[in-house]
Amino acid sequence: MSGVPVLRGAGDAFTRRAVVSPIMLSVLLAVLAAVANATSSVLQRKAARDRPASESLSWRLVWQLLHRPVWLFGILSIIAGFLLQAVALGSGSLAVVEPVLVLELPLTLVLSARVFKSRLGRREWGASGVMAAGLAGLLYFLSPSQGSTTAVSGLVWVLAAGANVLVVAALVVWARLGGVDARRAALLGVATGCGFGFTAALIKGMTVTASQGIVALFTSWQVYGMVVAGAGSMFLLQSAMQAGRLLATQPGLTMSDPVVSILWGVFVFGEQVRGGIFIVLSVVAAAVVAGAVLALTRSPLLAGESGQQEEDQSAGGTSGP
Repeated sequence: MSGVPVLRGAGDAFTRRAVVSPIMLSVLLAVLAAVANATSSVLQRKAARDRPASESLSWRLVWQLLHRPVWLFGILSIIAGFLLQAVALGSGSLAVVEPVLVLELPLTLVLSARVFKSRLGRREWGASGVMAAGLAGLLYFLSPSQGSTTAVSGLVWVLAAGANVLVVAALVVWARLGGVDARRAALLGVATGCGFGFTAALIKGMTVTASQGIVALFTSWQVYGMVVAGAGSMFLLQSAMQAGRLLATQPGLTMSDPVVSILWGVFVFGEQVRGGIFIVLSVVAAAVVAGAVLALTRSPLLAGESGQQEEDQSAGGTSGP
């Protein structure tokens, strides 16, 4: 009899490891996806920054970029990020995976410094450290559980998807009417992030269907919806990168994706988060992350080569301010 508690304790420890392991795996894959996305952002901005404003939201822009190897490498990077994100969502919840992708912003700064021959200063390193701490706190305080996409009715899918698409469309229209290149880039960045958040929700639905077999996967509407949403978001991303500097585009792109994904996870898929004081602490942690994002968006590294060359080009009329 004395051995029973020991066995139970060992079993509990094994269960805890079994629970924690998928979460840690999903976080690791999300970090790798953030690295891939940051690489894609820098490469695509490098390829698109000298294209004329008249090509914004035009397929001519994509056609021109197809002839640039650096852009193609950027596309390969974002495909890698997409695949890593899909695997992460297969083992983790939207409320865990998507906030980790916020790390894309400081990673973009690091890569931008390398590509555009700049140096990271105290602001960049400090804000990046604060962001990482705030993100860790947010995930700990929320402690989201797995939701279920199979329990979501067709009507809820239609209403949620329609609302998401409507927000993206409104932002695109606002960007077209905005006039100022920096504002257009910022609005298109937010629209792109909302599109990628929607795509993440469809990926989550697809991964659950995939567990039922290959036939179920390719007969699921989420697969084809994901392709359309992903392609549309990629199209918006090219115009966002062309419209203005990373300084204008990256903040909205980085923050809107996890926000939209968390809304999908909690209100549509039923992912549970801790309540009470933990909600207050989660809001504080989110505010810390947002403050770090705002600090990083003021970094001259997001302006391009040496933090100045793109501004000089803008003054010459080759790009937006």
